Amino acid sequence: MNFEYYTPTKVVFGKGTESRTGELVREQGGHRVLVHYGGGSAVRSGLLDRICESLKKEGLPYVTLGGVVPNPRLSKVREGIRICRSEGIDFLLAVGGGSVIDSAKAIGYGVANDGDVWDFYDRKRQAAGCLPVGAVLTIAAAGSEMSNSSVITNEDGWIKRGYNSDYCRCRFAVMNPELTCTLPDYQTQSGCVDIMMHTMERYFFKSGGMELTDGIGEALIRTVMRNARILKENPADYNARAEVMWAGSLSHNGLTGCGTDGGDWASHQIEHELGGMFDVAHGAGLAAVWGSWARYVYSENPTRFATFARRVFGLESGDEETTALAGIMEMEAFYRSVGMPTNLAELGIAPTEEQILEMAEKCCFYGRRTVGVLKALNQEDVAAIYRMAM
Repeated sequence: MNFEYYTPTKVVFGKGTESRTGELVREQGGHRVLVHYGGGSAVRSGLLDRICESLKKEGLPYVTLGGVVPNPRLSKVREGIRICRSEGIDFLLAVGGGSVIDSAKAIGYGVANDGDVWDFYDRKRQAAGCLPVGAVLTIAAAGSEMSNSSVITNEDGWIKRGYNSDYCRCRFAVMNPELTCTLPDYQTQSGCVDIMMHTMERYFFKSGGMELTDGIGEALIRTVMRNARILKENPADYNARAEVMWAGSLSHNGLTGCGTDGGDWASHQIEHELGGMFDVAHGAGLAAVWGSWARYVYSENPTRFATFARRVFGLESGDEETTALAGIMEMEAFYRSVGMPTNLAELGIAPTEEQILEMAEKCCFYGRRTVGVLKALNQEDVAAIYRMAM
């Protein structure tokens, strides 16, 4: 299939690279900066001080805004928009993981466009621009540092929605794997699942496909699995951290979807409602629902699932259906091996039937859309997958 591949983000990768942040902001034309970050770890580790010192060195005035949480909130975005407008901010610097970067992107949309920023996430209108964003990455997971995506949770109804636009792509991404070495294991492994899923969602397409794109995706998944196991035993392994961090960027910058119809993103859409309602870690939520989604849809294209099983896990179990199902089981076995859940009970939640129906309804935009391409899933299908995942 025809495709466009656009990846404008400048990557500065390696040890100590955060010291160049001020230089990079200046290079991108920033004059007055909002430094956006999450919890106290950026402060306690001294990273925030190093970033601010780098900005001072370049003579760049800045304002800080912390407090971003996983499944970033619309209220924090609106707070950031107010600060940017009152302080004359012209550049957004996200110091953190995907949640912080997504929040910064949303702030950028809000400053650059009139009206309510939630309109973009609610599909009511399209953005016409975004304040420039740069990132200093501290968590390898979402790939937001090189993607066109931003996902925000609206506390009014606890609705989690994503918005994609090239306007929000980061101008630069500073990636020092050392900054991820102190992450808790659960967060590390959840990030690894998210990275893999960004490629797996693209891998299970309905039409198109290229041998080279498949090979890149398969190698990326195998690499993350291998290094996730290393980090389970040795969290301080720099080489493993570096492999995972680079995989996170490549998994979500469009590379692993070139030449396809874009892939099947149903698992992400199904998990978004879990994140919105129960505030679970995104990668862990994906692991908890993926097997149920896969078993629900694999019969639409068992050959593709069998190909995945053979090339990722080296399985040769006979016919296509047997191999496809064996591959699903192998992926779940990997999730368990790194401490990730394979169902909602292991995730620590037990949705009621009423909550299942509510999530399915929200997932399908109250009947206005289906999700997925291998099998177009309506509200009843999504509810069935939630029940299977119990």
